[in-house]
Amino acid sequence: MATETAVDVVMPQMGVSVSEGTITKWLKQEGDAVAADEPLLEISTDKVDTEVPSPASGTLTQILVREGETVAVGTKLAQIGGSAAAPAPAPPEPEPVAAAEETAPPAPPAPAVERPTENGGRAFISPVVARIAAEHGVDPAQIAGTGRGGRVTKQDILAFVARPQPAAKIEEPAQAPPVVPPPAPQAPSPPSAPQAPALQPEAGEQLEPVTAMRRGIAEHMRRSLDTAAHVTSAIEVDMSRIVAARERLKQEYTAAYGVNPTYLAFVARATVVTLRDYPYVNGELRAESIVTRNYVNLGIAVELAEGKGLIVPVLRHAEGLNLLGLARGIAEIARKAREKQLLPDDVQGGTFTITNPGGYGTFHGTPVISQPQAGILGTYALVKRPWVVQDELGNDVIAIRPIMNITLTYDHRLVDGAYAGRFLHDLRERLESWEGDGD
Repeated sequence: MATETAVDVVMPQMGVSVSEGTITKWLKQEGDAVAADEPLLEISTDKVDTEVPSPASGTLTQILVREGETVAVGTKLAQIGGSAAAPAPAPPEPEPVAAAEETAPPAPPAPAVERPTENGGRAFISPVVARIAAEHGVDPAQIAGTGRGGRVTKQDILAFVARPQPAAKIEEPAQAPPVVPPPAPQAPSPPSAPQAPALQPEAGEQLEPVTAMRRGIAEHMRRSLDTAAHVTSAIEVDMSRIVAARERLKQEYTAAYGVNPTYLAFVARATVVTLRDYPYVNGELRAESIVTRNYVNLGIAVELAEGKGLIVPVLRHAEGLNLLGLARGIAEIARKAREKQLLPDDVQGGTFTITNPGGYGTFHGTPVISQPQAGILGTYALVKRPWVVQDELGNDVIAIRPIMNITLTYDHRLVDGAYAGRFLHDLRERLESWEGDGD
């Protein structure tokens, strides 16, 4: 029997807009010893996958929430030390009580709503579920929840809105009954479509559940395409000066700071400087207003291990970082993303994004804008190509140059084509005439 003082492990608050999380993996089992700050479990939200460290040292005496379950912030997940006790009800999810004895649940960190249950009680509904219900005009009370205490989960509401709904019956205003002629013979109604069988994998196939992160990515990408008027412009850049500068700085940065100045860092620096002159590219349409900023919170798209998702951590106030600062910041957020050390707040608040599929040889693409931003820059493979240049006499000659395609996908509701073209033109000029830190 454990003798340590009991310490509760609860679902952490992973950002102001996150109200629930899913247990994806327990890294320790009941009876295992665990040290303070040692990774204890992995959770997934609609923003990020991350590890939860142990709040104390001791023995993991009880696991209350199993893998695959989704619970609200503040729910007790496990206990370290003490004696195993009966599971306590989740604080934000009280069991339904009689209407006369009803008490409101503790206020969650983010706004939430309740839905009536059959016996007059209330069931917790997270802000994510409430938002989806409002978007689709669905009353959560119509849905049978599968969560604790009958709570409607995000999976429940998404499954409900995905089903075909019967057409609403329009009631005619009351009037005097007309003389009804004998009914004409009616054609037999067509047979109803057979219900789709349960999804089963065929030979050679495997099924895996959709994670909260993948579902969040899908929802965000679809919403962006439904919201913004996407247009993509492309430009070719002679990166000769960048290649030379990188070769010159690579040894110095690596030896002194342990940082590799990638081509992405150079493009990021030139982009941040160019955005000073093009506030709409770094702006946002917010209701009936255009938002512009004197700062740049730069998002950098990072692929997670084994293709398990794409996440965009944010370098805040990138306008205050020089080339070394950007190179160090990009390397750090990429490391944190792959090691599941990001928090939801680390991926929010971006004003402009850069994605870099060129590391895999891709030479062109049309990225999807991260809402509510107005633009996203794509950088592509650096390829040696024959290029027309002028010699010392001003004659056109063919030379071999390292060329990179760069694209700007922008929201045409805010950014016009000529405006985007001038932005790309100035960005190319800054890269092709690189000197010093790129100012």
